[in-house]
Amino acid sequence: MTATAFLRPEFVESFPPELEPRVLYVSIPYATCGHLCVCGCGHEIVTPLSPAQWTLTYNGRDVSLSPSIGNWGLPCRSHYWIREGAVRWCRRFTAREIADNRERDRRDLQEHHADTAPGPIARLYRRLGL
Repeated sequence: MTATAFLRPEFVESFPPELEPRVLYVSIPYATCGHLCVCGCGHEIVTPLSPAQWTLTYNGRDVSLSPSIGNWGLPCRSHYWIREGAVRWCRRFTAREIADNRERDRRDLQEHHADTAPGPIARLYRRLGL
């Protein structure tokens, strides 16, 4: 496979069994996006939509995802933005930068869950310092 320069949005309830290249699947019911890695390696990339993970912007024709997508756990280690459907490549991160990003993402997700969790769960998160 070759690298992808542009992703076309396709709004679906759930992802098809096999994802097509150059398509960004958007599932509003499951608050999730999915696509094949734009480097061409063929790995499926899933981006959960939430204030603590990724946000989606739709301009009526194209979509953007924020923040960037860093596939640190894949052999390709690709890193890119999706802006109005266009793929914008980023530099490769160092091992230290990857570790720092993972830690920040973990903290952001814990804070989000603590802030949005109902009563007793939120109290437990706060008591545990999460």
